[in-house]
Amino acid sequence: MTQWGTRKQEKISRKLSVKDITDNKVIPTKDIVKVLGLLIKSNDCVALEGDNQKQATFLAKALNQLNPKEINGLHMVISSMSLPEHLEIFEKGIAKKLDFAYAGPQSKKIVELIEQKKIEINAINTYLELYSKLFVDISLNVCLIAADKADRNGNLYTGPNTEETPTIVEATAFKGGIVIAQVNEIVDELPRIDIQSEWVDYIVEADEPYYLEPLFTKDPQHITEVQILMAMMTIKGIYQKHNLQSLNHGVGFNTAAIELLLPTYGESLGLKGKICSKWVLNPHPTLIPAIESGWVDNICAFGGEVGMEEYVKERSDIFFTGVDGALRSNRTYAQMAGLYAADAFVGATLQMDKYGNSSTVTKGRLTGFGGAPNMGHNPGGRRHSTDTWVDLKQDDNYLTPGRKIVIQMLETYKSGNKPIIVDQLDAVEVGKEANLAVAPVMIFGEDVTHLVTEEGIAYLYKTKTPEERKEAIAAVAGVTNLGKTATKESIIRLRKQGIIAYPEDLGIKRSDAKRSLLAAKNMNDLVDWSKGLYNPPAKFMK
Repeated sequence: MTQWGTRKQEKISRKLSVKDITDNKVIPTKDIVKVLGLLIKSNDCVALEGDNQKQATFLAKALNQLNPKEINGLHMVISSMSLPEHLEIFEKGIAKKLDFAYAGPQSKKIVELIEQKKIEINAINTYLELYSKLFVDISLNVCLIAADKADRNGNLYTGPNTEETPTIVEATAFKGGIVIAQVNEIVDELPRIDIQSEWVDYIVEADEPYYLEPLFTKDPQHITEVQILMAMMTIKGIYQKHNLQSLNHGVGFNTAAIELLLPTYGESLGLKGKICSKWVLNPHPTLIPAIESGWVDNICAFGGEVGMEEYVKERSDIFFTGVDGALRSNRTYAQMAGLYAADAFVGATLQMDKYGNSSTVTKGRLTGFGGAPNMGHNPGGRRHSTDTWVDLKQDDNYLTPGRKIVIQMLETYKSGNKPIIVDQLDAVEVGKEANLAVAPVMIFGEDVTHLVTEEGIAYLYKTKTPEERKEAIAAVAGVTNLGKTATKESIIRLRKQGIIAYPEDLGIKRSDAKRSLLAAKNMNDLVDWSKGLYNPPAKFMK
């Protein structure tokens, strides 16, 4: 006979085991390891908040102090594997299985642990995919999250860095799991309530503030003239051509260059008000000049950005902010916005093959994808139309839908003189070695509409077959092995058909791509543009 209410009874039992240690919902800081040891059981499914930026560092360190002889085999759900502590729990045998989306700083170490059979990769997910699975086939027993402040009732204030917190809390709290929040401080009154106390089982005041990574801060002084040339081509050859208004920019200097060219080069083309007014991205400091120049109407943010807090408060017409003035970010909603509401995704990759398939998983590195596959594909479920979306139709059939713009920007060679455009992605072999069912491709070639290199633009959405796509990629692949296969005849034909365009085809002189075009050339310039509201992290001001 089926026993009902087992998860509820298990939760009650676990909470009773710590009632003599906790003060209602408050866990004494010194007792966090002891409490975790009672609330977590072997083989549990545990979510540990590790976002692109916000990290539940105190709880990650506490988790590492558990005794692997008593607690082991945990299935960890960590969206971004950013801290050494995230991997140490696997090295120690406390955890075994992993679901994640991104692992930039720890991408090499993950491969080592896979080879040592200390990590079993359940899946490399996208952010939205991972969050969705928490409501379908992953049931969390415990989630460990981070917030700015809490009151003694357990209400949480997440401030500018809400990110994924509400999603993983809801998936846990409403499925009989236990929610534990580390907070920077416990106060009598909160600036606003971001997560209500009924969803939170325990709070603990951390011994230091949670770590925030300034991931989207790019110093303009490091933007090269090659990146400026590529940005000019993108603005004139894609944004202007397709009247692009709503878009997502990924992290990188290529997109930073575009943002800093809008008030200068974009202005010279008369494009203000015609392109780039609606954004889905974090508060990029390099977007400050465009905001101050009147280019931007709206920004939907995945998370906050270190040093941008006061600027965002004073620009509430642009950002989503609460009654306290602070940013209200939400990674889940922003991923949905980037998927369905934005007309373009602009990103980069570590490798691309001859058919346009790309991946950030390379030999010796299991980086993951983050949100790129969510936003970097053409969603078949889209039904609303915009001029940009319709502009990419390639026939007059009334039943043919429009298409989302997916741009990959890459220089054909990376540091160490290694080509980025290759015959076969490393991801194919890496995936096999990690026992993945399918190759970990980030964005499939059939979804890429435009490829921008230092050589020019390939309008891949105009190609009709994989071979023609390969031919177009070769024409802008420079002196890579693929680029060397491009013939003079094919280049002439592709240019005539408008499938590729070089700078001169767009009326752009390569010699005009100078750093003098950047609206801000260093961090101090960004501070000046912000009227002193932007406070860059100290490491960028040395």
